[in-house]
Amino acid sequence: MTTTILHSASREVRIGFDHPFCVIGERINPTGRKLLAAEMAAGDFGRGEEEARAQVAAGAHMLDVNAGIPLTDEAALLAQCVVRVQAVTDVPLAIDSSVVSALAAGLAAYQGKALVNSVTGEEERLETILPLVKKHGAAVVAISNDESGISEDPDVRFDVARRIVAHAADYGIAAADVIVDPLVMPVGALDHAGVGVLRLIRRLRAELGVNTICGASNISFGLPARDHLNATFLAMAIGAGMTSAIMNPLRETEMTAVHGANVMAGHDPQCRRWIARFRAPVADAAGEGDQRRARRRRRAG
Repeated sequence: MTTTILHSASREVRIGFDHPFCVIGERINPTGRKLLAAEMAAGDFGRGEEEARAQVAAGAHMLDVNAGIPLTDEAALLAQCVVRVQAVTDVPLAIDSSVVSALAAGLAAYQGKALVNSVTGEEERLETILPLVKKHGAAVVAISNDESGISEDPDVRFDVARRIVAHAADYGIAAADVIVDPLVMPVGALDHAGVGVLRLIRRLRAELGVNTICGASNISFGLPARDHLNATFLAMAIGAGMTSAIMNPLRETEMTAVHGANVMAGHDPQCRRWIARFRAPVADAAGEGDQRRARRRRRAG
């Protein structure tokens, strides 16, 4: 089965159908976060470093790093951010930008094999991004849209993904190093968005044999109780064959769904990770026993 191998200078992560679901932390991203953006623009990466440590502690296997701040030198900022994050954690990184020069700078600063986020099916992007991916021995996120935009038809998105995988092969990039984003649509806007993307995930696994990724929270955009809807989607998507997601690991409801799906998929032998995460500590269990005995004594008295 297909396995995508990514690594930092000292840690390796494997993404694949035979491996636990890969959680990629999304929070080192200034989009919509004015304070983080202002600090990064001023060369202060302390908050980004805190986000890196917190996400890894919460269970992230990788981190997505983005420095897209208007009116700044994004290439220099992204390279600095990559260096600073790698100084405080050893997990592999996804280097995230729509600016080619920023991707190049981030890749040049990175130690290891990174995930490039991202390339689309547009010819110009393919001819620009794929040589960069090959040069640095990276893997790449392939987003299933092209010059015609984002199709609501999952079959059209499948065809775009297949074309990107074929183009990558022309540049000597193996299918294992292409992780397809099937583009999760908001179910609040499109009733069949969930059904469609789950079917597409199954096709990508069965027919192309590629790993998949998504922005998990897209499914719930505009709806209440988003954490619960995201968690439901994640469990179902993992069951359909999705192997990774860019998400917020600090959301306990969503992380619990991921851990449970790993158990059900047979990717948590003897449920060891589940037990380690959720079993009550021995001291707490003993304390509860003392409390029960005290209550019985009070009732007897």
